[in-house]
Amino acid sequence: MNHCISYLALGDSYTIGESVPLHESFPYLTAQLIRKQKMAIHAPEIIAKTGWTSSELAEQILKTELNTHYDYVSLLIGVNNQYRHQSLNEFRSDFEYLLKKSIHLTNGKPQNVIVLSIPDWGCTPFAKEKNPGSIAVEIDSFNHVCAQFAEDYHTQYIDITTATRAVSNQPSALAADQLHYSRETHLLWANLVANKIMELC
Repeated sequence: MNHCISYLALGDSYTIGESVPLHESFPYLTAQLIRKQKMAIHAPEIIAKTGWTSSELAEQILKTELNTHYDYVSLLIGVNNQYRHQSLNEFRSDFEYLLKKSIHLTNGKPQNVIVLSIPDWGCTPFAKEKNPGSIAVEIDSFNHVCAQFAEDYHTQYIDITTATRAVSNQPSALAADQLHYSRETHLLWANLVANKIMELC
């Protein structure tokens, strides 16, 4: 019998798919894409909530009864640290903890941890009065932390920021709130994650 892949998605509003149905969020679309390739995968387990910072995600992980390990873990966090003007050093400490925890949850297989970069919400219509240039610079700083730790710990790193900057002026790419992303954009992310998982299997 074929092994059924287990997948844990950690994050915030981008992971649960704020403003779209849960089954249109990228973790669920990832599972659907993998099933289309005749591979067995459980429904993703998701620990994420709109508004969470890195420390709030870390606190929730400590309170949640998780499986002893998962085949794959994705991590997408940090936008709310930037939004709340929290310090980069605090994020650096939290993110390293979250990454080490993610590696532990994959049974010590860093290559099976997938870090996604933070989308640039400053490009969305919601942010047009909020100094998009400054937001972009700050998002880049947070993403530099994510990319550096991903490299240091030998995990995967997928840049979705560049694409969000390119599509944020397209109505079809955005959810109704003009801040979060539509199924169309989640599907772009899901393709990247699913391809990475299938490459690693």
